[in-house]
Amino acid sequence: MPFVQANGIRLAYERSGKGEPVLMIMGSSAAGRVWTTYQTPALQRAGYETIVFDNRGIPPSDVPPGRYALADMVADTVGLIEALALGPCRIVGTSLGAMIAQEVAIDRPDLVRCAALIATRGREDVFRRALAVADHALLDSGVTVPPGYAATRSVMEMLSPATLRNDAAVSSWLEIFELAGGAGGGGQAWVDPVGDRRDRLRSITAPCRVIAFTDDLICPPHLCAEVADGIPDCDYVEIRDCGHMGYLERPEEVNLALIEFLDKH
Repeated sequence: MPFVQANGIRLAYERSGKGEPVLMIMGSSAAGRVWTTYQTPALQRAGYETIVFDNRGIPPSDVPPGRYALADMVADTVGLIEALALGPCRIVGTSLGAMIAQEVAIDRPDLVRCAALIATRGREDVFRRALAVADHALLDSGVTVPPGYAATRSVMEMLSPATLRNDAAVSSWLEIFELAGGAGGGGQAWVDPVGDRRDRLRSITAPCRVIAFTDDLICPPHLCAEVADGIPDCDYVEIRDCGHMGYLERPEEVNLALIEFLDKH
């Protein structure tokens, strides 16, 4: 993968396909190549060039020491867009990647043509805040949980009950999560977008689409819908029978929603 200097660090990226560019921003502790399983091939067939990259904390991108803030990752993404002369470009982000996309659209509207925000939110409710506090307490304790435990918890939190009823699928997912357990993410685990950002969402001028998943425990539909309601030019799509990683559980439906939106803008 080639590299680009952005915000004082080195980011690994990959450009594929021909057409107008779509920047894909991955979620927490995951490599950009996750997009290449289902999303980038579909977008390239639809006539787009795709750009995926590894956020800070994911090798071969730099892994700066310490705890990262959302502002660090937003500045990285802005630097990447500017270094590659992509702006204004279409952006697709999921989870943490969608929160980064929100902030880029707010702070640098000149760089964003439109944005698809997958599994996103503009605030934490009581339960989601409790999850974050518990995760940070575990990190602070210095305890390292066994890979099998981490994989089991990930399957439970990230996937739909519809998937969990399929023993063969669950076995595959457990293996995938356990193998990926060492992928890390560096200081990404400390990114903490605390606060209610719904007022800031009203300043977004780019057209947006929020894509929610009915069984998402991390960014449930009611929090996704608040983001769609807060952005002046934003529509909302909800996809059934998938959890936080719905783009992997129900890729065809997600890809259709993405392409239909990107083609409009």
